[in-house]
Amino acid sequence: MPLLTLTSDIGQQDFLAGAVKGQLLQTATNFTIIDITHEVSPFNFPQAAYVCRNALNNFPKGTFHLVLVNLFEEKPEHLLIAEHNGQIIGTADNGILTMILEEVPQKIVAIPLDKNQQKNTLYCTSVFARAFNDLANGKKLEEIGDPSVSIRVKNPLRPMLGNNWIEGQIIFIDNFENVIINITKEEFEEQRKGRSFKIVFKRDETIDKISETYADVSEGEKLALFNSAGYLEIAVNKGNAAGLFGLQGYSEMQQQNKSQYNSNRLFYQTVKVFFE
Repeated sequence: MPLLTLTSDIGQQDFLAGAVKGQLLQTATNFTIIDITHEVSPFNFPQAAYVCRNALNNFPKGTFHLVLVNLFEEKPEHLLIAEHNGQIIGTADNGILTMILEEVPQKIVAIPLDKNQQKNTLYCTSVFARAFNDLANGKKLEEIGDPSVSIRVKNPLRPMLGNNWIEGQIIFIDNFENVIINITKEEFEEQRKGRSFKIVFKRDETIDKISETYADVSEGEKLALFNSAGYLEIAVNKGNAAGLFGLQGYSEMQQQNKSQYNSNRLFYQTVKVFFE
């Protein structure tokens, strides 16, 4: 039975997450559906990309992945199905795909939407379900959609680099309020070049070593480590780093600033590492 993962920003407060799974199973009857999360913060592309990328990498080749994130940023005329490194991914054409993959997918097609249908979440889900089912039953990607599509591209959020520093942004706060920064272990070590370092956040809060586990420090003490996805994480042993230090991944602009910018914008809190 093929696996199908499901990631969305629709939450669990109403019927929709369950209805999406029901809609999938009406067509993709042999699929095993695995929830990644339905709690991606609305409009937060970097968070969605972090969650999807690091979940996707752990599934066997041939897994299907449905990403219902910011599905209606613009009125959709088509949906996207991609094949990349043996994974099949369905998303809206809103740039999230290239943020997840950190590159352009190896193969991609556009699946047209019926102009006479109301383009809501459940209708789009049914379109994805038919496409996934066709692929699972042996059809090739280019047989189910238009391979000539020019997709919308968004670049993944990258840390800023200097000769003696690297500056990352908070992209995720987990259930324990550990704070994840968009600096990978590889990027950290490449920029470090064997030097000593100091991680600085919230004015005068600093950390000057990398721990292997949370238990490397005493209860209530702060630490930094690279998490299971390989990203820099600030935590407190048996505590909540985000709440204790007032750290947050993003927030909408304050109401008084909205008229100036004419839109909601995302603010990312930064963490800087200095090398000596």
